[in-house]
Amino acid sequence: MDETRARHVLAAVEVLPSPARDARLLALGENAVFAAGDLVVKVGRDAGLLERARRELDIAGWLAEAGVPAVRAAEPAPRLVEGHPVTVWHRIPDPVRPAESRDLAELLLLVHALPPAPFALPPRTLLGDVERWLRLAGDAIAPSDAAYLRARRDGFAAAVAELTPHLAPGSIHGDALPRNVHVGPDGPVLVDLETFSVDLREHDLVVMTLARDRYGLPAEAYDSFTKAYGWDVREWEGCSVLRGARETASCAWVAQHAPSRPKALAEFRRRVASLRAGDKAVRWCPF
Repeated sequence: MDETRARHVLAAVEVLPSPARDARLLALGENAVFAAGDLVVKVGRDAGLLERARRELDIAGWLAEAGVPAVRAAEPAPRLVEGHPVTVWHRIPDPVRPAESRDLAELLLLVHALPPAPFALPPRTLLGDVERWLRLAGDAIAPSDAAYLRARRDGFAAAVAELTPHLAPGSIHGDALPRNVHVGPDGPVLVDLETFSVDLREHDLVVMTLARDRYGLPAEAYDSFTKAYGWDVREWEGCSVLRGARETASCAWVAQHAPSRPKALAEFRRRVASLRAGDKAVRWCPF
């Protein structure tokens, strides 16, 4: 789904206060995210994401009742428009400052202290979408690279299943990065709730180790995160396994954009090459 297609779907929804062509595009990935007035609309890539969209709205309602600062839904259920799931959200006021690592840690402590949700949350299927992403990549990526990632996925999936956690399993955000925290006038709030799940709480902490080692997060920012949370996941013997699984998923995620975005193809090749070489020092570009 490109921006043109997403705007066509947005126009068909007829929910924004201004024409779809004037809406601001905030992000374009598995969802196209548009903002106009006091609303944000997310247009999903395909109908296969409908159930996830429905669950994200349920999660937003649960967090609101629990008092966890997070984005709030403007409509209680998703729409399916021309084969695309569409959800509507209240727009958060403009940020007063960039989100910091400690903001994320403090929100995660709230999430990790939650009792079980009143509805079923899935496990964190970190590697579950690898096949779909590789299929979307098609002939844009080398068959040998796709085969390498499939084999790597299978190996890490087995290893993750054998892990003994340090923290009690429970509710997690699933993609815990400062970019998924918005600091408005009322303080930090969580956004992008679609990966909420029930699993090893270490999933939410390993993400930041990858941000430090692969994406250039300053060491002092990482230290601020661990200090605010109260524990450094690198002390846990399972850290390298979860990290390897996430690196595998991150490579496959970029692959889906390779057919239409040359920069994505170049980044995919960079990531796969670094994994094949076992080089943990190669910096990856955020995408």
